[in-house]
Amino acid sequence: QVQLVESGGGLVQAGGSLRLSCAASGRGFSINTMGWYRQAPGKQRELVAAVTSGGSTNYADSVKGRFTVSRDNTKNVVYLQMNSLKPEDTAVYYCHARVVIFNLLGQYESQYWGQGTQITVAS
Repeated sequence: QVQLVESGGGLVQAGGSLRLSCAASGRGFSINTMGWYRQAPGKQRELVAAVTSGGSTNYADSVKGRFTVSRDNTKNVVYLQMNSLKPEDTAVYYCHARVVIFNLLGQYESQYWGQGTQITVAS
């Protein structure tokens, strides 16, 4: 079992910055991809940004040039630096991880979600 714990959400004025962190904990796993999704009221959850264990990144077009995703593989932590925030960035942000679980029977892939953290950007 893997737990994802997020921190860093809150209220910010348009044009401001926030940094989210997500730490993964548990036993017997390795992380392939970590990233962030968001869900605004009445909308589907969407990918914001993700980073592989090798450092390759993927961003939603709407956040390119403003958000930066990074990770510390030694600590199993992923970060999302959000700059030039806009009111349309308001949403609940969820940490996500694709992992490989190791046990006595072998290994298998799984995915986990954080509890979500609210980001509100005031105009």
